[in-house]
Amino acid sequence: MSPSAIQVSTGAPLIACNGLRKEYRMGSEVVHALDGVSFNIGEGELISIMGASGSGKSTLMNMLGVLDTPTSGGLHIEGNDIAKMNRDDLARLRNHTLGFVFQNFNLLPRTSAVENVKLPLMYGNLHGFNADERAKECLELVGLGDRMDHHPNQLSGGQQQRVAIARALVNGPRIILADEPTGALDYKTGKEILQLFRKLNESGITMIIVTHDQEVGEFCDRQLVFRDGKLLSDSNNLQSMGAAE
Repeated sequence: MSPSAIQVSTGAPLIACNGLRKEYRMGSEVVHALDGVSFNIGEGELISIMGASGSGKSTLMNMLGVLDTPTSGGLHIEGNDIAKMNRDDLARLRNHTLGFVFQNFNLLPRTSAVENVKLPLMYGNLHGFNADERAKECLELVGLGDRMDHHPNQLSGGQQQRVAIARALVNGPRIILADEPTGALDYKTGKEILQLFRKLNESGITMIIVTHDQEVGEFCDRQLVFRDGKLLSDSNNLQSMGAAE
């Protein structure tokens, strides 16, 4: 697939998984990290992917972030068949469509907040953005307009995560994948980060939060629960609340 072949489909789900399998061989045994998983994610959803350690949720996140490929099954993002995309196409998809937030922030320690946020624009060779202006805009969006020149060791854990979120936003992604984003934060700060995710979701960004925390999962509008590589349940919190009323 050539660079010009990457298309944004408006008629298909934003993400479509059909029978996804991921197998690892450990000695004479085969481990089914994902075992025939199928679901769709629409534009603008706020979803949690939940499960205990070994459930397959981290493997799935790597698939959705096009950091790993399935053993079998289909994965389409923006209508594009991931299996038919070459390395450059996949890198372009990651740089233009996806933003990533991690539990431990992954900031460069000797680099200011604004320089950390600019990194995807520099490494991704993204055009159409003034790097300095865009980084400052994203830091203001997450409430750190007065901390742009601070280094990570001058920031609280919550502020560092906000820098990481600004970095995820800087390339204008349609999807943000967050891996245990409140795991290194205290309860109050974690709630503030979740409210920030809600605000970003309301602006139109599709949010996918991987977590083992039940409360974080229930904050989202939809929960995908995994066990032993299988999709155990797919529930819509908004529908549940409506039925309860």
